[in-house]
Amino acid sequence: MKTTAAVAVGPGQPFELRDLELDDLAPTEVRVALVATGVCHTDAVVRDQVYPTPLPAVLGHEGAGVVEAVGPAVTSVRPGDHVILTVNSCGRCTQCLTGSPMYCVDCYPLNFGGRRPDGSTTLTDGGQEISSPFFGQSSFATHANVAERSVVKVDDDVPLELAGPLGCGLMTGAGAVLNSLRPRAGSSIAIFGAGAVGSAAILAALVAGCTTVVAVDIHESRLGMATELGATHVVDSSKGSPVDAVMEITGGRGVDVALDATGVPSVLRQAADSLAIRGTVGLVGAAAPGTEVSFETGLSITRGWSLKMIIEGDSVPQDFVPRLVQLWRQGRFPFEKLIRSYPFEQINEAFADSEAARTIKPVLLFPRRSQ
Repeated sequence: MKTTAAVAVGPGQPFELRDLELDDLAPTEVRVALVATGVCHTDAVVRDQVYPTPLPAVLGHEGAGVVEAVGPAVTSVRPGDHVILTVNSCGRCTQCLTGSPMYCVDCYPLNFGGRRPDGSTTLTDGGQEISSPFFGQSSFATHANVAERSVVKVDDDVPLELAGPLGCGLMTGAGAVLNSLRPRAGSSIAIFGAGAVGSAAILAALVAGCTTVVAVDIHESRLGMATELGATHVVDSSKGSPVDAVMEITGGRGVDVALDATGVPSVLRQAADSLAIRGTVGLVGAAAPGTEVSFETGLSITRGWSLKMIIEGDSVPQDFVPRLVQLWRQGRFPFEKLIRSYPFEQINEAFADSEAARTIKPVLLFPRRSQ
């Protein structure tokens, strides 16, 4: 069947809208009619070949839509179900079987390789293979053949035009706090980078009961949103040392946990230097393979701090995404405040607004279909 998709054709180049051919369903795939899909920083770094997914490619990995058909081996969903799309994993390796699918041994090929496990693609353009499925989905398209393990069923009243980012960016930020760092009630946290991931981390820190929540960023608009979300302190790191600011806020003690959502080596060092004794810093920001960071080790050994690398918030999406939905229902995870919607054909404007910090979380809306 035909699907209209946004194709990444080269580093830094605009996405091109094309009518592509969508392959027949594989036995373990689900065909989804997309209602909306989030725009994530990972899509930008792959488009620009920081992560080398072969181009041309159809990216997109925060889809939300309605199931139209399922392969014969699919058991978790059926046509008509509402779903959020998320990360792919094999389901068979030790990491998957012990509840850590984000560290699947096949994480990179399944999500960034641009091919199904059998080497085929889900999309072609006049016979030319287009890298797909990305993250098991390639959701920058009106329809997608999605790996069953990339599908999370949600209740029909969950607003699909908002919910897609729960499958990656918001799951990553919230999970980094609730699943990985696990701050105690009454503790302190500093979040470096107040984009979509960092903003979700702020909300999760409040859910966890943190009483000192410091948001660090260089954009005044993001810091304003951080305050609206409930951050107790904001720090504009373009105007001075954020380490000094965090130490002043905490009376020289430092924070119990810190999270770097930027992937910038110097920022990770600042996050580590902001820690209290026995504190933990987590990294979720994407950096180019081979990136290195320097840390002071002479006196650090007396502080006993820890560094934790975190993928997708250490989440099991089929468990964690519905929990985030429940928090949203209670008004405790108001992620809708982060979202600005764009028609699908304005995908390049959405990417530009995200890069310029004019929008925290862009979401692309697909044309409504008659029921």
